[in-house]
Amino acid sequence: MGMPQLVVMAVLVEGRSKSEVARDYGVSRRWVITLVQRYLAEGEAGLQPRSRRPRSSPGQTPVEVEELILAIRKELDRDGHDAGAETIAFHLQQRHGHTPSVSTIWRILKARGFVTPQPHKRPKSAGTRFQAAQPNEMWAMDTTHWQLADGTGVEILNALDDHSRLALISTARTTFTGPEVDRSFRRATRGHGNPAAVLTDNGAIFTGLARGGGRVTLEKTLQARGIRPVHTRAYHPQTNGKVERFHQTLKKWLRGQPPAATLSHLQRQLDTFRGYYNTVRPHRALNRRTPTQAYSARPKANPTGAVIDTAHWRTRQDTIDRSGVITLRHNSRLHHIGLGRRHAGTHVLILAKDRNIRVITRDTGELLRELELNPKKDYQPQPTT
Repeated sequence: MGMPQLVVMAVLVEGRSKSEVARDYGVSRRWVITLVQRYLAEGEAGLQPRSRRPRSSPGQTPVEVEELILAIRKELDRDGHDAGAETIAFHLQQRHGHTPSVSTIWRILKARGFVTPQPHKRPKSAGTRFQAAQPNEMWAMDTTHWQLADGTGVEILNALDDHSRLALISTARTTFTGPEVDRSFRRATRGHGNPAAVLTDNGAIFTGLARGGGRVTLEKTLQARGIRPVHTRAYHPQTNGKVERFHQTLKKWLRGQPPAATLSHLQRQLDTFRGYYNTVRPHRALNRRTPTQAYSARPKANPTGAVIDTAHWRTRQDTIDRSGVITLRHNSRLHHIGLGRRHAGTHVLILAKDRNIRVITRDTGELLRELELNPKKDYQPQPTT
């Protein structure tokens, strides 16, 4: 016999008072009264355990709101956009003027089978993430591959502002050349101004370092405007991680569209996505602002590097070796120029006008040495003081 039966029998069979029974059994008098009333009304069934669930749940999300959440989730998935709880909350607020909390949306998605548990990931604190403090402080550029409907391979050039993630360039070509990259960059600067620095990998369309020191078209433009060129470490794409991540987001969206039959068709798709990405899609890393909002919120950075007018100079890029020396060919003869071991590893630009030679740092334009080349000597030593 359970506690409810003992309590009821003590009152109804033994004739004891409800207060006495409550005291002896260590329960509340109110519970004793309730049990007796239920037994008299329903018999033994009235003593069975009952659910404690409230008759109504004022805080429960209405069914129609749940359906809106699922509809937006399906719409974003279908179009290849980010479809997380925070993005859904943003769209609900924009379209209907109200939204449940992000945690509520996440629970609804999980209950309806739209969220698949993921293995624990490394915490964000495990790595250091750089972000420029101002718009135009640094632009990041890179290319990625895509295919047209018939399988033709094409390339897409993307460029982002590091501070705001604003997509500055997203354009397609069969194959990008150095001059085409430069033209795309110049078009972007007409609408957004010159950045202080440009981050790229070491591809031949971005730098001539890998081809023996000559300059490509983009580098000439950067140096003429005082823009600092920055290059990623070889085989380390994480250095340019923001634009790499943008490639993934863009391709996810493209896979949700009808395959582009031509380059012009693909370009229209890229323009559509760029407009959505810049002005509609809230970005998690920007406190749910759009890139356009983040780009417009702060003053823009400007180039601070030395403006290098190379119109009348022959130019060559080099890196000072461990012994503090660079090389330069004059009249088919190779000469070595001493700069000092303290500058070892520095990337330099060599400006040559006949036998007049100037060596400046590639990033800041600082003059390291100016000399008159002696064509009779292989080694041009540093001047003695």
